[in-house]
Amino acid sequence: MESYFDEQEEDREFRARCEQRRRMRLERQRRLRRQRMIKRFVCLGICCALVIFATFIIKSGKKPKPEETPLEIQPIASIVLPDESYLSTAAKIAAETEEESEPEEESPVYQFISTEDTVTITSGEVISTNAILVDENADVIIASKGAKERIYPASMTKVLTVLVAAEQIAEEDLDDTFTMTLEITDYAYVNDCSAVGFLDGEEIPVRDLFYGTILPSGGDAALGLATYIAGSHEAFVELMNAKLEELGLSDSAHFTNCVGLYDDNHYCTVYDMSVIMKAAMQNELCREILSAHTYTTTPTEQHPDGIDISNWFLRKIEDKDMGGEVLCGKTGYVVQSRNCAVSYSNISGTPYICVTTGAHSNWRCIYDHVEIYNRYVPSSSKSGSSDTVS
Repeated sequence: MESYFDEQEEDREFRARCEQRRRMRLERQRRLRRQRMIKRFVCLGICCALVIFATFIIKSGKKPKPEETPLEIQPIASIVLPDESYLSTAAKIAAETEEESEPEEESPVYQFISTEDTVTITSGEVISTNAILVDENADVIIASKGAKERIYPASMTKVLTVLVAAEQIAEEDLDDTFTMTLEITDYAYVNDCSAVGFLDGEEIPVRDLFYGTILPSGGDAALGLATYIAGSHEAFVELMNAKLEELGLSDSAHFTNCVGLYDDNHYCTVYDMSVIMKAAMQNELCREILSAHTYTTTPTEQHPDGIDISNWFLRKIEDKDMGGEVLCGKTGYVVQSRNCAVSYSNISGTPYICVTTGAHSNWRCIYDHVEIYNRYVPSSSKSGSSDTVS
């Protein structure tokens, strides 16, 4: 019983630390906004002072009329009211500028467009029911089928999980530790999630939670990461949906968990997933994790040698011939979507994103990506390839 209360106390302390970090982040953001506002007012004040000075010089430089005496010339009084009115207007403009400039701090909304060269994926070698291939540089859809149809993203969800977590954490906090709980390990076990194999009470570096979320698609790592970042799974899911809204995807995507478990309200499209992948590729930490083929977790009391984990999608596709290299990838599987995957490749210097769902096996999913890259990447992007649809 005493141990139970100790765990409860530790949990409360952990949640308090998370809340304190969240408040510190908000305070830093407010402080930066105040500093920007002060700078704007200083600039406006300098401009107003210059206007007043120039007006004074102009008026004082005029020759008085013959009947006027120097005492009758009142240049300062003549400009007091206009200056006060100008300052009031300037303050309003500054406030409006602050409000209008705030959205510039948000991440950009990525959008892929179809062109007259966009084709429908008709190859009989592509078994997946939904697919999309985009030129990540040009933000153009190269080929697709069922790209805007609702799908269940399964563990592709974890791309958004690590993206949201990466945006909420500082570099120095990656070496902080999280204590795995029985509640998290039970959740992963009961829901038949893939798992890294972390144990109750194990002290795990936050960096290992990131790698554990992607490489073996660990439900235990994903839940641990969510709890560390937001204090609870539910709070973290709110951050995920806020990110979907920020990316302009809230009309077609909504997530209910950070793992990718099936839920009728946990959905998106393969188009949405390509946008999420592009956003992740702009984040250095996400790109590093999603490109790792293997990783060994930090040794702990429970695992003295660490745990060896792998991204099997990258390891299986790395020797396939498609005129380039798949650099990053994340797979998923639930009965409702079958085997699915999102990959990021570089073909002759051009980056592409491919998303598929509906394959009948994990190998079929891999071969679908190979076929799409081989057949639909424009020939100008590949050296010596003739099997391309224009």
